[in-house]
Amino acid sequence: MQENWKKSFLFSALYAAFIFGGRHLMNKRAKFELRKPLVLWSLSLAVFSIFGAVRTGAYMLYILMTKGLKQSVCDQSFYIGPVSKFWAYAFVLSKAPELGDTIFIILRKQKLIFLHWYHHITVLLYSWYSYKDMVAGGGWFMTMNYGVHAVMYSYYALRAAGFRVSRKFAMFITLSQITQMLIGCVINYLVFSWMQHGQCHSHVQNIIWSSLMYLSYFVLFCHFFFEAYIGKTRKERKVD
Repeated sequence: MQENWKKSFLFSALYAAFIFGGRHLMNKRAKFELRKPLVLWSLSLAVFSIFGAVRTGAYMLYILMTKGLKQSVCDQSFYIGPVSKFWAYAFVLSKAPELGDTIFIILRKQKLIFLHWYHHITVLLYSWYSYKDMVAGGGWFMTMNYGVHAVMYSYYALRAAGFRVSRKFAMFITLSQITQMLIGCVINYLVFSWMQHGQCHSHVQNIIWSSLMYLSYFVLFCHFFFEAYIGKTRKERKVD
């Protein structure tokens, strides 16, 4: 991965080309249902994320409880531990196949919002870029993402299978994502502060990119939450 991280730019370019090319090709075609493949896809990612969340979460909790917050943020052993290193590597690799989410959206002719494809591209680029340097904060970033994705893909699998899921569950997922972005910004601040004293391995360029990424996610997810839940509820009340 340290030698091949720049391939993430190639994957991102191909992904962007597929988005615009695929939407053009599907413009005059009937949509595909793909319900069973979508259930299998979402369920597979849910199971993967659940295992990842449990394994990385157990490691991070142990470090946090026994060695404290600073060690949990700054310690690079997350990248080299016998168990955590596998799940760190699996996390980074998974960002490429996760682009497949968009295939279902395009082939099923669903609404593709900016947040969706922007999030996929930037996470892929940043995770591959950061992994090569084993920067501080990675354990927190990966564990949070595993946890949110475990819930999110489980929700997608249930919806695709035809189960009726409470709207509050979807709201909870979006709020979890917003919380994740806030914590990500806090972790970046801690890394920068402790880096000044030589206690955290990172570099300013990485912290800047990570902070911009998390801040942009925070704004976009807040906007999505308002549009999807608050604004929509107000419109429904006006109609009633």
